[in-house]
Amino acid sequence: MKFIDEFRDPHLARVLVENIRRCTRQRLRLMEFCGGHTHAILRFGIRALLPPDLEMLSGPGCPVCVTSPAGLDHAIALARIPEIILATFGDMVRVPGSRGSLQEARAGGSDIRIVYSPTDAVALAEKNSSRPVVFLGVGFETTAPGVAASILQAHQQGIRNYCVLSLHKLTPPATRAILEGGEVKLSGILGPGHVTTIIGTDAWTFLPERYGVPMAVAGFEPLDILRGISMIVDQVNAGHPRVDNAYSRSVLPRGNPTALAIMKEVFETCDADWRGLGVLPASGLRIREKYACHDASRVFPVSLTPGREPKGCRCGEVLRGILSPMECSLFRHTCHPENPVGPCMVSAEGACAAYYQFGEKQREDG
Repeated sequence: MKFIDEFRDPHLARVLVENIRRCTRQRLRLMEFCGGHTHAILRFGIRALLPPDLEMLSGPGCPVCVTSPAGLDHAIALARIPEIILATFGDMVRVPGSRGSLQEARAGGSDIRIVYSPTDAVALAEKNSSRPVVFLGVGFETTAPGVAASILQAHQQGIRNYCVLSLHKLTPPATRAILEGGEVKLSGILGPGHVTTIIGTDAWTFLPERYGVPMAVAGFEPLDILRGISMIVDQVNAGHPRVDNAYSRSVLPRGNPTALAIMKEVFETCDADWRGLGVLPASGLRIREKYACHDASRVFPVSLTPGREPKGCRCGEVLRGILSPMECSLFRHTCHPENPVGPCMVSAEGACAAYYQFGEKQREDG
């Protein structure tokens, strides 16, 4: 299959692994920012192939996981308003907030519907013209353009009962917060492929220029990831940090100008609350005043008390890279996919879910 089979070639994988082993000359600690990378690394057994001196840490690149309890509480409060239909992606339904989950709210009578795209939510609003439809906008730069396009579509078509609760977040500020937090010292960062398809590699130049940290943007097949790691190792050895592109079939230096223009038209940056990182300046996206009639936070103001983390949950530490899921006392015992305590066990991109599904095999292989 084109763009899959050739990126799973065992011979080329062995060549890259050998290069990484041969060239790793010091203790290295790399972070894969993206939750998709964490799942791919564990699924394909990549950690077991790497030399002992090269450590891979999971980062805050799961948009469901970094959604704060307060953000989830806000969505649940909106869902409980009579007549509102809350539309959401399926992976948000079981994520625990401070006072339950959307799944529990739905069981209590709230009209919560799973959609596959923001366009589906617009269609739902058009079909139910007498009821407000609120789409829960969660995600990084990857999903934000589609949500922005849905707002433009509704605005142009006069669908006034369509609103969005924007909990969107921007990835570079989170990376900056990890580095400035000083809890983990990183030798390099494996950059998110899908996000960088939108924002471009130029958006990451602050990493080598300001922090002296190498980066390689990678896709999600084994050869993508191994090539990205190999690039970072080579940068470290050369003593010349930069941003390399191991995903050139999708990523360009300036990203996707059409998607960026749509985002800029509809959204403006704002401070945002991240699980595990707190409030980060200019790290979120809110709807511009021009489209205020589609902003659920303006149309349906609700009173909220401060959100709190689920008792015993250590997802925040996992997201900052200072704790492995298997180091959490709740992992696999109290917290598992059938009874998730925190979002990292719920989301398809969550590190805890990845370790639960593939971690035992990883330890056996290692």
